[in-house]
Formats: sequence, structure tokens, C-alpha cells
Amino acid sequence: MEALITVLPGDGIGAEVCGAGVQSLERIAEVYGHHFKFSEQLIGGAGIDATGSPFPDETRASCKESNAVMLGAVGGPKWSGPNAAIRPEQGLLALRAELEVFANIRPVQILDELADASPIKADRLRNVDIIVVRELTGGIYFGEKSRTKDSATDLCTYHRYEIERIIRVAAKLASARRNKLCSVDKANVLETSRLWRDVTTSTLANEFPELECEHILVDAAAMHLINQPAAFDVIVTENMFGDILTDEASMLAGSMGMLPSASLGDTSCGLYEPIHGSAPDIAGKGIANPCGMIASVALLLRHSLGLEEEATALEQAIHQTIADGVRTADIAANNGATSTTSEMTSAIIQRLQ
Repeated sequence: MEALITVLPGDGIGAEVCGAGVQSLERIAEVYGHHFKFSEQLIGGAGIDATGSPFPDETRASCKESNAVMLGAVGGPKWSGPNAAIRPEQGLLALRAELEVFANIRPVQILDELADASPIKADRLRNVDIIVVRELTGGIYFGEKSRTKDSATDLCTYHRYEIERIIRVAAKLASARRNKLCSVDKANVLETSRLWRDVTTSTLANEFPELECEHILVDAAAMHLINQPAAFDVIVTENMFGDILTDEASMLAGSMGMLPSASLGDTSCGLYEPIHGSAPDIAGKGIANPCGMIASVALLLRHSLGLEEEATALEQAIHQTIADGVRTADIAANNGATSTTSEMTSAIIQRLQ
């Protein structure tokens, strides 16, 4: 197979983890006989510094031509002052809109070997295997905004078609797993959530009658993610709730550095990134955990390129590396030896046979 992949290192540790992602793809190409071409472009703060735009025209064109897009992270204190007219995150929102990716898929699996890295008691982590489906292009993040000296407004809007299409994505995933779906909202307070619940109920009744669906308020869902995470299978929710809940869920896995994500739309060109941010405090130190990015590459292989065998092999290589005791500092046991970003990446790649 031949494929063009746009690589957007972005800011902070983005370049370090993107390097790990490219290396893993190069190894997959070598082992399985594929040819992947990479186009590295600017986004976020790096784009602002070089061109004045967080999403330069050249980056936009490359993404539109690609089979998939790999993103490191954007943002940092350099560009986030109170008077900043242009912010790196604007580039990320523009990228999602340009690719028309509306479904953010975030798997949360707990490796037995990392149970001691989580602040949650090990007995609560047994059999945790969750997929969170977050609506990505609607809600308060994309709503009209206003600001005066004494007040500010962020408008939260959802349309029926936006809810229907994200529910279908989540329902299809649930149908291939345990036929169990949890829809998270705040229907006791918000009109958008009441619409969300009504549309979810009717869509599932008409198109997925075999699914068991539970509606949970977001505050209760946040609590249950900690005290009974194994009760969840597939969770679907709106943009802001999904953003918050998946960061919370990362603590189940021991570190945000472990978790991948895939942002998908109606075309095969998806956006793949670890869920962590740019982590400017550790940028350049060579200690960032590459596992979230490499696991995101596995999702890229699966969803955009249709290479299931290769995706599974890469995921197994990550798991085997962890099982063999290789750790970056964020997931290391107390007083345990730690590996650098490049050492962890090399260890994973070596296990791809």
C-alpha cells in the first residue's frame, strides 16, 4: 500500500512524540511491504511564529491531500496570555473543521502491568476496557463567543443531525462489543442535553433496537468512572463533557501519555493524536511517553488505511514492551529504571517482527 500522511508536530513535546509515530510507521512499512510518504507541516504556536497563522494555508492543503493526519500537540504559555489575539488552539479547531471529523474515538484499556501507576486502587481497574466517543465539532467550543470588560458568553448549540451522526458511530462500536451504550448529558439542566437525550433515544430505537442504552448525568458519570469504571463499555457524549471525562479516564491507565485518539468523519482521512497536551515543562528533555502517539498510529492504520493486521501488531508491540518492564518516567514504578522517549520507541519497534 502507498499512503501520504501529513505530520503536524505542533508545539512542546509534539515533535518528540510525532518522531516516534513516524518511526513506528516506517517500521510497519518495512515489515509489511508498504510505502508511506510523510509531509511535515506547521500548526499551532509553531504556525503563529512562522507565518502568523495557527493553521497556515500550506498545512491546510497538505491535510486535504493526505490519507491521514498525525498531530503532536498545540499550545503553551508563550501564546496564551490574556491579550493574545491568536491562539494555537484555533489551529486545532480549524483543522477539525477542515477535515470534517466529528467523532473523536478514545479507547481506555488498562494493562495489568500498569495497575500500580494509577492512583486508583488496583481492584477497581480489573476488566476496564472503555471506548469514549466524543462529539467534536459542535457544542460550546464552536459556539458564538462574546466578551466585554465585565461579562463573557460562550454559546452552546447542537443540531439534530450532529447528535444523530455521533450516536450512530457510537452505536456501531457498541454493536461490535457488548451491545451496551452509555450516553452522558446534563438533561436535568441544559436544553441542549434534553435534545441530546431525545435524539439519542429515538435514533437507537429506530436503528439499533438491540442495544442497551443507559442515560447518565455527567456529574454521576465522572463519579462512576472512578468508583466502578469496569461497568462502562462504550460512552458517547458531547464535546466539552467528552473532553473532561477522557482526561479523567486517563488516570485509570496511569498516565495521559498512554492514551490514543482518532478523530473520524465521513471520509477515510482521519486525524490521529495522543490525548495529552504539549507539556512545555518537559519539552526537549527526551522523557515524553511515546505510547499514546504510537497507539494513535495503530488507530490510523486501522481506520484510515484499513490495515487491521498491522494495527494489531503495533498494539501488541506496545503491550509487550510494557510487559517486559520498559517504562518512561510517567509510568515507572517507584525507584524503577526509566527509559527516554527514544529508548521506549526503539523498544516498541524492535518487537515488531
